[in-house]
Amino acid sequence: MTIALTLIGIATGFVWLGLISSIVTLLLSLWVIGVALKPTLIRISHQQWTFTIAFLGAIVASIGLFQIGELSQRMRDWSQQIDWERFGVVGGLLGAVGQILIAILALYVTWEQYVTSKRLTIQQNTITQQQTIDSYCQGISDLMIDQDGYLEDFPMERAIAEGRTAAILSSVDGDGKAKIIRFLSRSGLLTPLLRDQRLGRAILDGAGGYAEDRENGVRVIDLGVILARADLSGADLRWTDLSDINLIRANLSRCDLVKANLARTILCEASFRNADMMGVRLFYGSVTTATPRTPADFPNYKTGAFTGTVIADADFTGVQRLSEEQRYYCCAWGGSNTRKTIPGGCEKIPNRLGR
Repeated sequence: MTIALTLIGIATGFVWLGLISSIVTLLLSLWVIGVALKPTLIRISHQQWTFTIAFLGAIVASIGLFQIGELSQRMRDWSQQIDWERFGVVGGLLGAVGQILIAILALYVTWEQYVTSKRLTIQQNTITQQQTIDSYCQGISDLMIDQDGYLEDFPMERAIAEGRTAAILSSVDGDGKAKIIRFLSRSGLLTPLLRDQRLGRAILDGAGGYAEDRENGVRVIDLGVILARADLSGADLRWTDLSDINLIRANLSRCDLVKANLARTILCEASFRNADMMGVRLFYGSVTTATPRTPADFPNYKTGAFTGTVIADADFTGVQRLSEEQRYYCCAWGGSNTRKTIPGGCEKIPNRLGR
């Protein structure tokens, strides 16, 4: 109503009506605004009020000194003597430099945002991958272990487990592959186990574990060619059973392979650069009688015939803690390309591969 009276007073030229209604409208408006701002103003601390008043005081004092003293007159006299055209050129140049600096700053901010986004994406992917691996491990455990904690891996369960393993190994990075391999290996799921010939169940060894049967045993999960050409560089593969699988052209450089079992594994053109080979099993039996696996011949785990790994054209440059037996086997059965990369050389060791 007061706003309407104000407008009427302005329109009719009635000064007193317009003046009184304007004052009442202003007071009412300030009262409503004050009520709305009161909760916010209450939250302002004494230190903030002091700083705000001091800031306003500095502005007012500066304006007063400039207007009251002789500084303003001197500034006006000085400004009249300035060649503003030259200042315009300098100002344009400074403006161009400023735009370049702003562009550089914008580029830097964009790059930092990209780096931060990439870092967060990597962290999220790592968390997601770990959750996927945990879910896989739990699923394999539920699939293979019965309510009493015994291994119940019937043919269908083994087929499903191998399918799930193949799927997850193709979707995780090298570190994730290593975690899965360690889980499967330490759980005995990659080792050929002694079976009840009628029920197919794994047999206990009487020492708290399952009995191995390298000649006729059945693995719960057979990796087969799943890891062929896999990039496992820098992975921790200690005490893992990677025997009798296909690792052709796999990248095992800088891997920790301490006590790993690679017997009968196909490692043609694989890279072992700077890997730790301490205690790695490359064959069974004696190094003088051990030979690499072949597609047609049955392995003899006593003499070592056809139990060895296939290492033709593999790269052993810079491998660490290679024993004399391992060096002899690699030189004898690695072929000419492999022999060139073996630390210590292959002098006086015959090339039994013949190529």
